[in-house]
Amino acid sequence: MSFASGTDRSSSSPSVAAALAPGAVAASVRPDPSQALSVFDLFTIGVGPSSSHTVGPMRAARAFAILAVDEARRRGVPTSLGCRLLGSLGLTGRGHATDRAVILGLLGFRPEALDPDMVPSLLADVAQDGVLRLGGAVGVPFQAGRDLLFHGHEFHGSHPNTLELSARFADGFELHRAYHSVGGGTVVEAGFRPVPANVLLPHGFTSAAELLAEGERTGMSIAAMMAANERSFRSDAETEGFLDAVRDAMDGCIERGCAGSGELPGGLGVRRRARHTLLALRDAPEAGPHAVFEWVSLWALAVNEENAAGGRVVTAPTNGAAGVLPAVLRYYERFVPGASREGARTFLLTAAAIGFLYKKRASISAAEMGCQGEVGVACSMAAGALCAVLGGSNAQIENAAEIGMEHNLGLTCDPIGGLVQVPCIERNAMGAVKAINAALLALRGDGRHVVSLDAVIETMRQTGEDMRSKYKETSLGGLAVNVVEC
Repeated sequence: MSFASGTDRSSSSPSVAAALAPGAVAASVRPDPSQALSVFDLFTIGVGPSSSHTVGPMRAARAFAILAVDEARRRGVPTSLGCRLLGSLGLTGRGHATDRAVILGLLGFRPEALDPDMVPSLLADVAQDGVLRLGGAVGVPFQAGRDLLFHGHEFHGSHPNTLELSARFADGFELHRAYHSVGGGTVVEAGFRPVPANVLLPHGFTSAAELLAEGERTGMSIAAMMAANERSFRSDAETEGFLDAVRDAMDGCIERGCAGSGELPGGLGVRRRARHTLLALRDAPEAGPHAVFEWVSLWALAVNEENAAGGRVVTAPTNGAAGVLPAVLRYYERFVPGASREGARTFLLTAAAIGFLYKKRASISAAEMGCQGEVGVACSMAAGALCAVLGGSNAQIENAAEIGMEHNLGLTCDPIGGLVQVPCIERNAMGAVKAINAALLALRGDGRHVVSLDAVIETMRQTGEDMRSKYKETSLGGLAVNVVEC
């Protein structure tokens, strides 16, 4: 495995930038609203159970490994490694597999390429040998109980999801970096200020109002404007190939989830229900009008059970909310006459445009916003996307997205046992059904409505900032404590 040299914090080597991708490494935790984003920044194919607590830390650890291996070329093999998981990463890190993700990242693995079936043997080798092959190349003494510590009640001032990594060398030098996992698998290095990407989008927007105005000016749909913007990054063929890969990965995750059985890991004794539900629906002699929503719920459950088991999922826009978009997309493909592969691309492009607004103007991190920033955002994205493929105008799409979030405002993140299982799995099913209803409500109107999407995003941001920290992915409040006490 080769690594690019250079540890200058004013610029990033290609290897380090790739390790932290997708999502540009930003100077502050919240990205500049004018930052040019791509669908590659929003949808990624990774592993469960959490984008912020598993995928992000794995990327951060791999980026650090690249720097440490490069330093080892000059100073020799590090004598020790250290990791401190702060805030939400420390409080719910065990249930979210953060410790395992950090070890895998230090070994040099990327979540996009990691085979989930390899994980147990990889971790067992490190534990048995007492040696971690940093970046797959440099053996360093390592014991998880000694070198990877949870400091849940210590919060970094910039973000509640923070990990600090260090490598010590025989000459006394210590390489140290701090990273923030800000949601959706995106990682920000503390104090790092890269040169902004020199990308000028033909249809740039920083708000829903600007997006609607641009559509009015050009006569283009939201998906068409997004496709044109993507040409600033790559060819149409590459973008379409990526969107098709995302759609296929979502579809494959549903199928794997429907085939799974037994209990989910973690000790709560939660049994996988998707397979049983699938068999019950197939064997039902007569399907009533409610059957459609049972199918949608099944598909969402299947994805999030697979996510909870550490399987391969699409971050859309996070892992905790990974079931909403696949379930609504399959609803379109299964129940809407004339559904097509091109329609699926329109669905994903429209969803991405809505997701950008939340990333730019608020956050998709449950540690900052609560679950309104995860399932709420996914519901909003899916509602607008479904409205688009059902023939909705840009104004109706914006209305659908607004409805999807308006009725998720204040949704807390209080996972029992720090696991992405209860209430997360069922919450995705509820979010998917709610998204379909939001799209249908919007299609019955003409796009005019009282609350704008921009207003509801700002309300979500304010609500998230006002929400007490114990309800934001810490497992210190709500269901996480009351269920145990009962």
